[in-house]
Amino acid sequence: MPITKVTRNYQITLPAEIRKALGIREGELLEVELQGENIVIKRFKRERPTLKLGESITPEEIERAIEEGMEECMQ
Repeated sequence: MPITKVTRNYQITLPAEIRKALGIREGELLEVELQGENIVIKRFKRERPTLKLGESITPEEIERAIEEGMEECMQ
């Protein structure tokens, strides 16, 4: 079982074998939750709206979606 260390900034590094096994890439968001005394780290699943072919969308709606996506990335 891989072991990692908490830095003075309270950061951890995911061991390479775990990153490779799950295909985790730099910049990817992970969700952290507490289950009793265990820390559980999961891939964060975003629910992004999708458009159907033939659906009309205004330029304002496109701008709003871009702004929301940018805000989400900055968190």
